[in-house]
Amino acid sequence: MALILALFQPDIPQNAGTMLRACACLGVDAAIIEPAGFPTTDKHFRRAGMDYLDRLTIQRHISWRAFEDWRALSGRRLVLLTTSGATSYTEFAFSGDDVLLVGRESAGAPEEVHRAADARIVIPVRAGLRSLNVAVAAAMALGEAIRQNGYAERSAK
Repeated sequence: MALILALFQPDIPQNAGTMLRACACLGVDAAIIEPAGFPTTDKHFRRAGMDYLDRLTIQRHISWRAFEDWRALSGRRLVLLTTSGATSYTEFAFSGDDVLLVGRESAGAPEEVHRAADARIVIPVRAGLRSLNVAVAAAMALGEAIRQNGYAERSAK
């Protein structure tokens, strides 16, 4: 099994494309939990992901319930990136088969998702500031998970 970055009902195509491009470059699988706030075939979505979208595995789940059914069958741990997380992402022990989940850019993740998460992690930011861009936060957490699990031996070619 491999690490997965899951996007919960993404609503900004450029951010989704950027996260999927990061997944392709880092060798991480991706999942999109519908409904998205844009058609996933939209030209902006494809433009942000460029030709990288053909270089990764993207699982599509038609709903949160369908995603949770898949996750129950796969036995994967769900790690939610959230501004209300209890543990810093640098102090969390990632597993190589975790599902890292980011919420909607406009609204985060609903309470149902928070309750389902096995862990809730945060990227600490300076006082008075709300949060990082979701694509930046996803890349930071993926980088740490990869570092912890020895994925760093990737080719630089």
